[in-house]
Amino acid sequence: MKLLVGVLLCSLVLGVSSQRWWTFLKEAGQGTRDMWRAYSDMREANYKNSDKYFHARGNYDAARRGPGGAWAAKVISDARENSQRITDRLKFGDSGHGADGLEADQAANEWGRSGKDPNHFRPAGLPSKY
Repeated sequence: MKLLVGVLLCSLVLGVSSQRWWTFLKEAGQGTRDMWRAYSDMREANYKNSDKYFHARGNYDAARRGPGGAWAAKVISDARENSQRITDRLKFGDSGHGADGLEADQAANEWGRSGKDPNHFRPAGLPSKY
């Protein structure tokens, strides 16, 4: 736990080196809300094959906030994917179960963070509300 906190603080310090702290933290908070909104929408939609779209959309919205939002999106995305790897390994051993899905999720995360249109991953028939 101490290592995780240390890594997060170092990432924060490195990410803020050229910006004022307040602006960076505000963007990070807004980016966190964007990620939560995408997650909530994904759960609400419960639509088949839509997870990559919501991953890309959350990262896209957060990264548009600025460096703080992009930092929050990366930290949240990486934490989620790494925790998924751990739980898959505990459930299924070294079978490689779910590795393709995790790599596809990370590709969608990076797609959105880079500013590319998240609608690239939008499945046909997903309600326009999302």
